[in-house]
Order: sequence, then C-alpha cells, then structure tokens
Amino acid sequence: MKIAEIKAMDNTNQQYDAAVKSCKEIFLKKTKDYGTSWRVLRPISVADQIFIKAQRIKNIQQIKSQKIGDDIASEFKGMVNYGVIGLIQLELNNESIEDLSISETEKRYNEKINFAKNTMLEKNHDYGEAWRDMSQEAFVDLILMKLLRIRQILANDGKTLISEGIDANLVDIINYSLFGLILISEGRHGG
Repeated sequence: MKIAEIKAMDNTNQQYDAAVKSCKEIFLKKTKDYGTSWRVLRPISVADQIFIKAQRIKNIQQIKSQKIGDDIASEFKGMVNYGVIGLIQLELNNESIEDLSISETEKRYNEKINFAKNTMLEKNHDYGEAWRDMSQEAFVDLILMKLLRIRQILANDGKTLISEGIDANLVDIINYSLFGLILISEGRHGG
C-alpha cells in the first residue's frame, strides 16, 4: 500500500469515527429520553423509517428548498441510527419487547457500528475510496435501492437465493449515510 493510500485511510478512519460519534450521541440521548421504545419496530417499520428520511433528502435535493428545520445531515444521522436499530432488532429476533438498559443499548450499538466499520474498511481496500467521488444524490439513491431490496426480502419471508440478506443491506445504508456525513463535514456536499 502506498503512503498516500495509508494517509487517506487514516483520515477516513478519523472522519468515520467522528461521524459515528455525532450519531451515537443523539442515539444515547434519545434512549435516555424515550428508553428503547424502538423495540416494538419490526424490520418493515425500520425500513419505512429510513425510507422517510431518504425520500425527504431526495425531495430537498430535487426542489432545492425545505420547510422543516432538520437539515440533510440530521436525516443521514437518523438513517445511521435506524440502521443500527434494525441490526439490533434482527439480532434479538424475539417477540418480547423488553426494555434494554442504556449500557446494554450502548454495547449493542458499538457492536453494530464496529461491524459496519469493518465492512467499510474491507470494501475500501478493494474499491479504494471510490465513495469520495460519488454524489450525495447517489448515496440517497443507493439507500433507496437497498430499502427496496429489504422490502422484497421481507416479501420473500426473509429468504434470498444468492443475494445478501437484510443485515448486509442495513450495513450498506449505515455506511452510505456516514459517507454522506463525512463529505458534508468536508464541505463537498450540502448539509
């Protein structure tokens, strides 16, 4: 690996961690306010919550104005957090809706984000940092495509023949959202 590539990866690691930190702070504050009320959400409901946020970004991008105060960065943060919720719910996969403690919730959040980050690092190794040359619109379109895939997988009773499952699609949504946040922080995309 060349020195420039190593420096770029170090920068990506730092930026990724900073973006995650801002998402996690919101997530934990909301957990303190609301508990883990999201435990009632089924996979389709999580997908729909992410869909609402992605569709709002797409609308703002297309009409170039907004009436609600939450900016695009806030919506990307929400998609990261709902992606993590989706992964936790898939793992718990039970009918009971027990409340999780803040410490247990934070532990599970960290596990899911670490998995997403490791996936990003592996893909970055193979693809380089191609995402840095992508548009914010592409991130949103890819997120919407992943959501349509999740809906189809759910319609197929959670089964796929050769494709990745719901969890892999949620990880990609988390990473595309974090990429969007990184590029917003660099001033390369509107936020």
